[in-house]
Amino acid sequence: MSLAFPFSAIVAQDEMKTAILIAAIEPAIGGVLVFGDRGTGKSTAVRALAALLPPMEVVAGCRYNCNPDASPAACADGCTLKAGPRPPKRQKVAVPVVDLPLGATEDRVVGALDLERALSHGEKAFEPGLLAKAHRGFLYIDEANLLEDHLVDLLLDVAASGENLVEREGLSVRHQARFVLVGSGNPEEGELRPQLLDRFGLSVEVTTPKDLATRIDVVRRRDSFERDPEAFTAQWAKAEAKLRRRLGKAKERLAEIEVPDHTLETAAKLCMALGTDGLRGELTLVRAARALAALDGDAVVDDSHLKRVAPTALRHRLRRNPLDEAGSTVRVERAIEELFGP
Repeated sequence: MSLAFPFSAIVAQDEMKTAILIAAIEPAIGGVLVFGDRGTGKSTAVRALAALLPPMEVVAGCRYNCNPDASPAACADGCTLKAGPRPPKRQKVAVPVVDLPLGATEDRVVGALDLERALSHGEKAFEPGLLAKAHRGFLYIDEANLLEDHLVDLLLDVAASGENLVEREGLSVRHQARFVLVGSGNPEEGELRPQLLDRFGLSVEVTTPKDLATRIDVVRRRDSFERDPEAFTAQWAKAEAKLRRRLGKAKERLAEIEVPDHTLETAAKLCMALGTDGLRGELTLVRAARALAALDGDAVVDDSHLKRVAPTALRHRLRRNPLDEAGSTVRVERAIEELFGP
């Protein structure tokens, strides 16, 4: 198994790294979209997350990553029912980070008839797809703006319901598919469909570093990793372990973080000033600020947390204004300054 570039070793791109950590702490946010120049560490950051996350408990041998403490009816294979009155056997596995290739067929994504068992044993059996493998983990779409429309529609349905329903070849299978959607892409190659864009809780814009020292540091670390991955990974092991502990503590304390009424009011005022549609903007903004407070070790969400996550939570929710040529990030920053002051 090839080693992933350590998350802690990624140079700069602080907004992207923070957004990915926030999504890992609070999956209800709805995922992260990372748009920007080629070669800026988008894919590297997502794949580095897999090695960073602490393992999760699943029912031993379950093909759907079922939670041992979930309802027995939740699994399509009935794995918890097979255990009978005894508790199901548990095992710890790495949190899945599943790649969804652009050329993937619908059968590969949702699952299909297991042809091997059908031909060799004459049995109709279901072979789970990528959505099942990503359950309780992350589904990563590189070049999300180039994804075929029928797959976009499929992802929208599953992301909204948290379930995948497959009815074909005489099979009818329903299984849970709750995952954090992470997408990346280059805006020069096309825009993302508005329906899918709205499903991402956070949106990050990354650019090529303009600072000479930063560029040199990026090249030095990447070259060092490619020449000796084991030695480079060992060099960053302590930093990775520290960040892993910080992430685990943040997930544990998330439910205890207080969000005062005046913070909710401030979040609503900011969304109203920007003219965001619906209330998803406020929900995402508050959830992201709470996850950031948990990551920082704070007990209460305040204006500083809102200000830090507002561009990431709101920039992709703004209507286009033909009378305002400023970009969405500039418009959010302007609204923050007007509301909070310089």
